[in-house]
Amino acid sequence: MNLDLQTLADAVAGTAAAFRCITGYQPVGGPSDKVFPPTYDGGKYATEDRIDPKTGELRQCVLLDSVQSQTNRMELALLEALRANRVTLPLLVTRFDQETLPKKFVVSSLEAPHRVADALFRDSLLDGVKFRDSEAGRVLDKADVRNATGLFGLCPTALVFGLWDSTGPRGGLGAKFQRALVSEIIGYDAVPGVNTSSRIDPAAIEKRAGPVFRTESGDWTLSATDARKGKGGKPVLYKPNSRGQDVIYDPAGNKDVPDQGRPSTLNHGNVTPDIAYARDNNNRIQYETRIDERGEEVKVRPRIRGGFTISRAVQTTTLSLAVLRRLRFPLDSAVDSDHQVDLAARTALAALGLAAGTLAREDVDLRSRCHLFADGESAWQLLDRPGEEPAEFVLDPDAALDLLTVAIQAAKAAGLPWEGVIELSPAPELVQLVQRSQDLTSKGESEAG
Repeated sequence: MNLDLQTLADAVAGTAAAFRCITGYQPVGGPSDKVFPPTYDGGKYATEDRIDPKTGELRQCVLLDSVQSQTNRMELALLEALRANRVTLPLLVTRFDQETLPKKFVVSSLEAPHRVADALFRDSLLDGVKFRDSEAGRVLDKADVRNATGLFGLCPTALVFGLWDSTGPRGGLGAKFQRALVSEIIGYDAVPGVNTSSRIDPAAIEKRAGPVFRTESGDWTLSATDARKGKGGKPVLYKPNSRGQDVIYDPAGNKDVPDQGRPSTLNHGNVTPDIAYARDNNNRIQYETRIDERGEEVKVRPRIRGGFTISRAVQTTTLSLAVLRRLRFPLDSAVDSDHQVDLAARTALAALGLAAGTLAREDVDLRSRCHLFADGESAWQLLDRPGEEPAEFVLDPDAALDLLTVAIQAAKAAGLPWEGVIELSPAPELVQLVQRSQDLTSKGESEAG
């Protein structure tokens, strides 16, 4: 069944709980091919037992794409549609294209972590005025579920994907909007595998060809004379130790060249074939652990980054209409909102969520060695009356964008704002901060803020 604007508006105006889309996938290499999930702190995969809806039994599952990651993919899918002129959306943009920056880039409200409330926009200027002090920026100060009109016109995706204005003047008391669109991809019957790593150096550089030293400029040299000098005037090896300290080299006291002076620190030389273990930032192998009978954590075995084979992958996307119904959209500084205006805004937001969820399904290449292919056509189910089979609607990307376009037109006809692209420029202090960070990165001295 096709989904038109009237059907969508009726669903939003009624008592339906949500739209739901469940899509099954296999790896592009086939059911027996291995997939590599995202890794978390310490090289861990996110695994858990879940109930298989097909059998009702517990199954070992692995998270292939989290809610946060799926949200980012949906936002980027909308951004690509906007860039291709397939849809018109309000967009906040700040351009880091100043001559002083070695690396130039652009950040939009569909890319920034906190969307329109991101610190990058807070620290940017609109026509020479701090964004949060401008007329557009002050929208965030007044926004809440009872008055989402300004935010609808400035950044409607914030009302679909959620927002917390924690970087603004009110800090943690800033505007909060619940996420209406949620999606994740899970792999069922996850069996951990083994992965190997190796490298053959065509130049056949041996570790005994070192030591390599660090110069004052941070480059490398084989000359102890040209090397940076440490304690006692001794040359400093190229790589610091695990504590970030310089390692000096004394030929008389060092029978073997320490690891910090091997050519491998420059990515030269062979890498002996080995199991791909999870390692920390200091290249130390991480271990699976357990709590023993004394309550102490003990190592069990090395943690292997070997991916998984799975029986199937399932993507579940839900769009909560209940969340959208809580939003009010008063016009012209009125205290109360008009029901028809509320309905037009909520319907447009629902269409925006459906479009985002549909567009993101065009590309399910999640990361290296985790490319999925759908088992069949996706359909959105409308969860309306309990106990009844949900109505199903087929939406391809073009149909989803057409639906969004007519919903936007209806919202604008109801008097709701719908901005275009708003161009900001980063404040001089922000440009300087970015420049310093880029300089440190180019010197290999980067560290999380």
